[in-house]
Amino acid sequence: MNHKYSQVEESPSFKRAVLAASIALAIGPFAVVHADDAEGEEKKEVEVERVSVLGTRAAPRSATESAVPIDIIRAEDFTNQGLIDMNDMISSVVPSYNINAQPISDAATLVRPANLRGLAPDHTLVLVNGVRRHRSAVITFLGGGLSDGAQGPDISLIPGIAIKSVEVLRDGAAAQYGSDAIAGVMNFNLRNNAQGVEFEVKHGEYFEGDGTNTVYSANIGLPLTDQGFFNVSYEFKQADPTDRSIQRADAQALTDAGNTNVANPAQVWGLPETHRDFKLFVNSGLDLGNGKEAYMFGNWAERNVEGGFFFRNPNTRSGVFSGDGGQTLLVGDLTPNDSNSCPTINIVNDVPDPVALAQVQADPNCWTFYERYPGGFTPRFGGIVVDGSIALGTKGEWGDSWFYDISFYAGRSEVEFYINNTVNASMGPDSPSSFKPGAYTQIEKAFNFDISKPMEPAWADSANLAAGFEMREDTFEITAGDTPSFLDGPLTDQGFSIGSNGFPGFKPEDAGSFDRQNWAIYVDYELSPTENLFTSVALRHEDYDDFGTTTNWKWSGRWQVIDSLSLRAAASTGFRAPTVGQNNVRNVTTQFTPQGLQDQATLPPTHPVSVLKGGEPLEPEESVNYSLGMAFEHEDLFITLDLFKIEVTDRISQTSPLALSPAERALLVSQGVRDAASLSSVVYFTNDFDTTTEGFDLVVSYSWEMLGGDSNLMWLLNRTQTTVDDFNPANIAPEKIRTLEEGLPEWRSTLTMRQNWDKLGGFIRANFYDEYYEDHLNSALPIEAGAELTFDIEASYRFTENLAGAIGAQNFTDEYPDRNPWDFIAGAAYPSTSPMGFMGGYYYFRLNYQF
Repeated sequence: MNHKYSQVEESPSFKRAVLAASIALAIGPFAVVHADDAEGEEKKEVEVERVSVLGTRAAPRSATESAVPIDIIRAEDFTNQGLIDMNDMISSVVPSYNINAQPISDAATLVRPANLRGLAPDHTLVLVNGVRRHRSAVITFLGGGLSDGAQGPDISLIPGIAIKSVEVLRDGAAAQYGSDAIAGVMNFNLRNNAQGVEFEVKHGEYFEGDGTNTVYSANIGLPLTDQGFFNVSYEFKQADPTDRSIQRADAQALTDAGNTNVANPAQVWGLPETHRDFKLFVNSGLDLGNGKEAYMFGNWAERNVEGGFFFRNPNTRSGVFSGDGGQTLLVGDLTPNDSNSCPTINIVNDVPDPVALAQVQADPNCWTFYERYPGGFTPRFGGIVVDGSIALGTKGEWGDSWFYDISFYAGRSEVEFYINNTVNASMGPDSPSSFKPGAYTQIEKAFNFDISKPMEPAWADSANLAAGFEMREDTFEITAGDTPSFLDGPLTDQGFSIGSNGFPGFKPEDAGSFDRQNWAIYVDYELSPTENLFTSVALRHEDYDDFGTTTNWKWSGRWQVIDSLSLRAAASTGFRAPTVGQNNVRNVTTQFTPQGLQDQATLPPTHPVSVLKGGEPLEPEESVNYSLGMAFEHEDLFITLDLFKIEVTDRISQTSPLALSPAERALLVSQGVRDAASLSSVVYFTNDFDTTTEGFDLVVSYSWEMLGGDSNLMWLLNRTQTTVDDFNPANIAPEKIRTLEEGLPEWRSTLTMRQNWDKLGGFIRANFYDEYYEDHLNSALPIEAGAELTFDIEASYRFTENLAGAIGAQNFTDEYPDRNPWDFIAGAAYPSTSPMGFMGGYYYFRLNYQF
């Protein structure tokens, strides 16, 4: 089965292909396996824990029989923990997968980026039921250096209760699945039971007494006639924010000077507030007879997430409170054509001149935002994420053992931004305090046709031939914000900034729909010359309408040395196509700099200003992957060790901020970009550096009987190190290079001990995080954080055949990362990119009812 799909414009050929698919699907609308009796379902549950379809188009293979490293994670590994976000769940069981909190990171706060094997979020291909999942509409403009500019799928929208198993292919697979599969592939298999109901509630809170959250989830299995199933999974969550801040030095100075209007803390570092988080997944299948099946699965999700931004100092914030760095307040003349002029308000020792301030406040023709926000303000930024998808397909056997799979997929992600407690300064006293800056939308469609044929040649043990074709369409849309969010008001020419401060709205001239189409063909051949020897080769050719063609290959092999030991190796080339959004997005963000808060524009690489700064049309990233490993399995002992090396050239990222000169700002203004006068710098997407990432993964599992129960010990160890081989020093700052090389722990490890009796069970887990580096606030403020060790613990009890409960704690020793030496600057007590998090201990309880 071809698990990748393509980007295509709605051309006549594409519409004909979709029509053909629709006709093929008309015989039945639903998913890959039919219903079984209880005994058969139990056997399938055991089987799904042991075999994977990733990396092969022949019969499924176990993790030890695969020629490439694959983790097969059972559903209970997700449900038996207190974590409530799929990203965090994956990170707890896959050490090479890293995720952090992303506070004050614009849209990245809404959809957190994650890193597999130290690479960018969009270097990992995500599948659901073997079908490529669409990207999120969010582009990570602020990604802590490692994820800057990435646009990947949002797996946090997948509820844990919907999962039957997760397969993680830790190897390059672009020749098999297409773009993005550089770091690896993650496949989420949805539950397919045709009967049974399960309800679950989780409730948790951090030891500090904040971050309280409750999650309600359910799974219902229904028969679809006596030959199919219809499975529904549901989750609803709400979560309070957390706060791990101290008072900023400048805010404290204001308070010490007598300003009683400053909040404490003026700026919050912590997890955002989730007002509502609703997720629905459907998975269904129908046996059509004669070896044919039909399938359907899809999702609908919506969530509203709100966090904070940087504090706006009432004396110094440029374009709002001051125009000269805090020597005087910025005062607007509301009647500039009259002869009267407004008084100058000098600031001395953090206190505006009270006499001049009173004169301005008494004069209806003069205005300063100090009147509205005497203690400054901190914008509240949020977004409503709406996500939906549907996959329809049919597969089966025809002719002489030829197997086919025809499918159509459509996915849509939209994020509608909002920002409160802020101003459009250029509008003066008429400025509202809440704005809707606009929305991003990502739409993806795909049509796939795949065939395969198992063979038994006389000169070999077995073989399998597969081939396929796909068409894809990607669309990225920018929706303009409400007028006040981008309006250049009457005070623009007096130095007041334009647009909703912190996140200006998208202007009508920036709005639009941008699309791309491509098609691909592939061939895949697997051969076992003997029972103990396996090899495969794959070749894939793709054609994109914006940058041309790319052809990639992969070879893998496995040798069963003895019954308990096998050796395996693989080599491949890969690529990642630049996204339509990366090619066309425009955005303005507020960055913390050594000179204070400054507005920074992200422009398309082909924009005249980008071209002036060296911008060129984006090309695909290219990679070469190598892996070498072994697998050992003897009775209840299981060991895999895999070494890897990934060379990526022409990597895509945002440039470091490129300062705008007065002449360049004037050029932007002359081109109609009126808010350019307040911009300090620009960034754009570029293919500007090469990296080599290498390391190894070790997995050790041992099971035995102890104290009358079942015991299991699992040790996972990962080492990942990235080296930047080449870069453009004009675009990439030294701090970003160090972040790419040291921003994640070189070593990560988990050691889990599980014990289960008839009704009582539990586990204890040790998590090790090596030292790491953070460029705090992206402002050349180095943090060298040390290694940390945390512990998780859980105890569970089955009260009845249907009812079970558990109580536990993540990080139950309440460990925190090293203190931030620069905490006084912006109030962050701890490094915000800490891979272990910086919230401290978290306790929870869970109840589960099944019938």
